[in-house]
Amino acid sequence: MGRAAICISAPCGLTLEFSPMHNPPALSLPTPRRVAVLGAGIVGLATAWQLQRDGFEVTVIDRAQPGLGASFGNGAQLSYAYVQPLADPSIWAQLPKLLLSRESPFSLRLRLDPQQWAWGLRFLAACRADVSARSTATLLALAEESRDALQRLLADTQADCDFMPSGKLVMFGSEAGFAAARRQLDLQRLLGGAEQNALTLAECLKVEPALAGSAARYVGGIHTPGECAADCARLCAALHGVLQARGVRFVLGDAVGDLRREGDRLVALQAGGQWVEADAFVAALGTGVAGFARRLGAALPVYPLKGYSLTLGVPEEGGLAPTVSITDAQRKVVFARLGQRLRVAGLAELAGYDTRIDPTRVAQLRRAASEVFPLACGGGDVQPWAGLRPATPTGVPILGHVRGAPANLFFNAGHGALGFTLAAGSAQRVSHLLQGAGVGPRRAGGFSRSAARPAAGSA
Repeated sequence: MGRAAICISAPCGLTLEFSPMHNPPALSLPTPRRVAVLGAGIVGLATAWQLQRDGFEVTVIDRAQPGLGASFGNGAQLSYAYVQPLADPSIWAQLPKLLLSRESPFSLRLRLDPQQWAWGLRFLAACRADVSARSTATLLALAEESRDALQRLLADTQADCDFMPSGKLVMFGSEAGFAAARRQLDLQRLLGGAEQNALTLAECLKVEPALAGSAARYVGGIHTPGECAADCARLCAALHGVLQARGVRFVLGDAVGDLRREGDRLVALQAGGQWVEADAFVAALGTGVAGFARRLGAALPVYPLKGYSLTLGVPEEGGLAPTVSITDAQRKVVFARLGQRLRVAGLAELAGYDTRIDPTRVAQLRRAASEVFPLACGGGDVQPWAGLRPATPTGVPILGHVRGAPANLFFNAGHGALGFTLAAGSAQRVSHLLQGAGVGPRRAGGFSRSAARPAAGSA
């Protein structure tokens, strides 16, 4: 069967043609023993843990300390069953609001950045029902692998990260939104997703009584009892310590410098004032992965989606703050309990690489928190954070080798808002690829530019 292509005519008179890519062949080179993992966020550290466990000699390289990028203040929810991608047909009706409203949960801040525009065109191409359904199926399968893999990681490392199998409620404020969620639930059941149930408002309040203060805002919810929450930054710190104790080498505090190639292989790179040699390399560089790939002749459709979070102390009086993870579907804001803290996170801005904290976005999150949990989030110390999620247009990460890159360079990138959720399963797939098992997609659900030519008759 041939590959279907998607063509988009851009204003500049170019037609961009995108084609889904197939699974890669197994690694044809001798099985590598020394692997350098580039990136020490949760994706890179999970990869290092899996590779070390599978018998590889591992070096981890990062310009910062472990867990200080998108992993530090993320939403803390491990969302194994609720993985619907951002690229969805409903985006088309929302475009005016996305471009003009500062209060929109997902906003576009257009810049003179060719990478942003190229990503945006790919994203719009993915806002189709068939693409969204395929992406959902791919993400559900990877999420299920990740659930099992993370359980093994936690059992092995005994990491103290406020892990809690709390379950999750996704709350809806309109009958139309709730009906659409039930249709998505039916789709995921057909795909073999985890247990999920549509609940009335009264049933939601029995699951999480702390919602009583905002019950009038909702009509019902989707309950997923098997979902979990954990502090990703604390898990990263714990993994750093465990991996060091097991002989994994860390080169931190310096960005990747010069690269040394021999034929179609990458053999060494500079970091920390030294050359680091390896048989294979795994790029888990978050939003920096696209720039790194370009240095080596490969194109990755990964661009940052800026997100925000607040971390608040929980009142000592019980019942005021939630114990179940909550998602407000209309606001696109999530709430996750982390011990005696509450993480409030959300919003997505396609606005380049700016990590500055916008006070208006912080106020937007604080307002949402006080409206949903008025007795738990009325005051006290608040720790704001902003970070860049590395996203692909379809929402499906790029795992494995990519056309144009050195033969021994593998990618583990583009997880978007699901980095914490998918990290352990993605690490497992990449390790299988390095062992020559040929497991997992090269660029599952992604697109590659196969042609760029003037459109006939274009203005």
